[in-house]
Formats: sequence, C-alpha cells, structure tokens
Amino acid sequence: MFTLQNNLFIFFIGAILYSLLEIFWRGYSHISMFLVGGICFLLLIKISVFQLPFIVKAIIGTISITLIELISGLLLNRVLKLGVWDYTNTPYNFLGQICLPYSLYWLILSMIVISFSQFLTRKSG
Repeated sequence: MFTLQNNLFIFFIGAILYSLLEIFWRGYSHISMFLVGGICFLLLIKISVFQLPFIVKAIIGTISITLIELISGLLLNRVLKLGVWDYTNTPYNFLGQICLPYSLYWLILSMIVISFSQFLTRKSG
C-alpha cells in the first residue's frame, strides 16, 4: 500500500499543507517546517491504518507530533539557534519548544487527518 512514490506524494502534500496552515495561522513559515510538516503528515497517514480505536490513533498521532516538535525545536531553536518558534511565554511549556495548548491543536489536526485518510481509504477500497 505504501510505495516509495506514495510516501513521497503523501510527504509533499503534508509539507505543503502544513506550510500553508502555518502561514495562515502565524502569517509566515520557515523552510524547516516544510520538512517537519511532511514527516508529521506521513506519520499520521501511516497511523490511520492501524486497527485501533479512532481516539487511540489520534492520541498516538498527537504524542508523535509533539515529540517531533520537541526534537525539531531542540535542534532548530536551541542547537542551530534559528528561532523558528518560542513557546516560553505560553502556559504549560517545556523548554519553550512544546506546550499543552499546541498539543491540543495537534490532537485536533490528528483527528482531521486520520478521519480524512480513513474516508479516502474506504472510498478507494
């Protein structure tokens, strides 16, 4: 089901969609978010095929995205000092790289992407 071509297509769709979402949300994006967004989207699509309850898939997606955000933030913002984002002033943040409010947004995003993926799978199968 997931050929290299499919994976690349899914990655680029996610990368573009996430970059556009970030431009809509913050007014700008950073090139690194193209890569991070593509990875997260591909991961959510792969999670969507698990034989698990929907909410469990969404929670796995949320935790996965939050961990990717933490790792990316530590690398991009702390090590490379690019200043792509800073949640220091956001409640319930960890090292200014992840925070509870955005994790809740990732839950909503995970639910949307997983639902859409499952819808497309049912339509094509």
